Amino acid sequence: MTGSTDRPLLFLDVDGPLIPFGIPVPAATTEPPLDDAHPLLARLDPGHGRLLAALPCDLVWATTWLDDANEVIAPRLGLPRLPVVDWPDDEDDSPGRVHWKTRGLVAWAAGRAFVWVDDELTDHDRDWVAAHHEGRALLHRVDPRRGLEAADFAAIRDWLAALER
Repeated sequence: MTGSTDRPLLFLDVDGPLIPFGIPVPAATTEPPLDDAHPLLARLDPGHGRLLAALPCDLVWATTWLDDANEVIAPRLGLPRLPVVDWPDDEDDSPGRVHWKTRGLVAWAAGRAFVWVDDELTDHDRDWVAAHHEGRALLHRVDPRRGLEAADFAAIRDWLAALER
């Protein structure tokens, strides 16, 4: 998936949005587990890959999984290798109530419009992005108990479509 500086970015977190915390892990599956597979990976919805790939934006992993998201998550979702935000070591020293990812994502976007899908977003992050990011941004909080749902994809699609007008 090659990107264009004209297309918006979609920064994607894994734990919470793609691996929901409130959905029970299936007791048994018809497929044998992959070597060393984390049991929570059974919570991934393979259909999310198709829905994400269909969005008119460039997907970027914004997760502590780092490049492991390309090795472990992307194949299970049918996604190609995606760019990965590499977090500086000092990000967890972020002052105030702004999420530790916020400043890094704004810097990574470098003025491009972006969607950030995460389960830990607050109004503090929205306010900080509005004050420090030159482009448009949608900070979309996903309920970590349920993960990405149809309404989340609809909200993201609608926001991206409004950018094209």
